[in-house]
Amino acid sequence: MDIRAQHRVHGGTLSYVQHESASTGGTMRFSVFTPPGAGPFPYLIWLSGLTCTEDNFTTKAGAYGAAAAHRVAIVAPDTSPRGDGVADDPAYDLGQGAGFYIDATEAPWTPHFKMESYVTRDLIAAVEEGFPLAPKRSVFGHSMGGHGALTLAMKHPSLFKSVSAFAPISSPTQCAWGEKAFSAYLGAKRDAWKAHDAALLIEAGQAAPFDDILVDQGLGDQFLENQLKPELLEAAAAKAGQKLTLRRHEGYDHSYFFMTTFVADHVAFHAARLA
Repeated sequence: MDIRAQHRVHGGTLSYVQHESASTGGTMRFSVFTPPGAGPFPYLIWLSGLTCTEDNFTTKAGAYGAAAAHRVAIVAPDTSPRGDGVADDPAYDLGQGAGFYIDATEAPWTPHFKMESYVTRDLIAAVEEGFPLAPKRSVFGHSMGGHGALTLAMKHPSLFKSVSAFAPISSPTQCAWGEKAFSAYLGAKRDAWKAHDAALLIEAGQAAPFDDILVDQGLGDQFLENQLKPELLEAAAAKAGQKLTLRRHEGYDHSYFFMTTFVADHVAFHAARLA
C-alpha cells in the first residue's frame, strides 16, 4: 500500500492511497478520511458514478465535517480498473470509469473488471489493515454507484450495517445504461443480469436485513425518467413489505451540488446504525 498524499481536514486526516488488487489484477486507488482521535472507527464506503475516480466524492461532496462530527471514516474507491493493459471503450458509459460494481464474465472485460470482488474483498481488507477502522461498515453511492451500493449491500448483507443512495440506477435491466453495460460485461443472457438489479433484489426480499433504505432523488435530474426510475424501487419495496425512504427534491439535478446538500443526512443515517 502506498499513501500518495495526505491532507488535514475537519481535524481528521484525508489520505490518497494506491495498492495492488488481486481481483482486478492491477493497481487501484482510493481515498480514506479518518476523524480526529485514535479509532478504531466504523466507516462508510462511497461508490461513485460513471466517469468518476476516487477524487470526485473526495473533493466535491463536502462530507467530512459530518463524518468528523459522527466519528465515522469514509472510504471512496475508484470506479474501475485502469491502465494501458485494461480493456476500454470510447464511450463514457462502458470500460474504464464504468465498472458498474459487478464481476465481468465476458471478454475482453473479465481479466480486470471484477469490481464486486474488489469492493467486497480487496478494498475492505486493505483499509482495515492499513487504517484504524473497525469491521463495522455501511455503503452508499451515486447513480452507477447507487446501483452498486444497493446491490452489493443486498448480495453481501453480512458486510454492511446499512445502505443508502443518491439518484441510483434503480433497475439496470430496464434502462439503456444497464442494458449496454450488462450485455458487454455479463453477456446476452438476461437471466444473469437479475442478480445485479436493485429493484429485483428488493422484490425478492433480499433487502430484509436492513431496517430502512434511504434514497434521495432530484426532480430536476436529466436522467430521472429514462435511466434512474426510482419508482421501480418503490414498487418493489411495496411488494416485499420493505421499508424504503425515497425523498424527492424539487429542482435538484444529477450533480454533486445535489449530493453536497443532503450528504450530511446520509452520514447521520449510517452513523445511527453503526453506533
